[in-house]
Amino acid sequence: MTTDTVLQIRNSSDIVRVRQEARSRAVALGFTLVEQTKFITAASELARNTLEYGGGGTATFETVHSGFRSGLRATFEDRGPGIADIQLALQDGYTTGKGLGLGLGGARRLVNDFEIDSRPGEGTRVSIVRWK
Repeated sequence: MTTDTVLQIRNSSDIVRVRQEARSRAVALGFTLVEQTKFITAASELARNTLEYGGGGTATFETVHSGFRSGLRATFEDRGPGIADIQLALQDGYTTGKGLGLGLGGARRLVNDFEIDSRPGEGTRVSIVRWK
């Protein structure tokens, strides 16, 4: 059984560690190179959002099972300002920062399952799963 891995996200070098953990977990599950790249890209974007918009937080990686399939889940949590309008934040081109506004929507398109929960003043939790 694979154990959960929790990584702190406090600075840009932590984003690199998130990418490395995503890659090693995806390789261990036997993801194709394309599957690896999609998951790593989504995890990297969400880690960056956790740092830039949430003021830092955590990334938790775990192997998940459903029936005969296995997958990789990454959950990003922060205690930042939260997102007032999640549907607006998921639209391509919308940003409250300096980016292109493709982060959340792009991450959602790269994975099989995407869940987001955010409350203004309390923080944000985003969970992604890529199935093998």
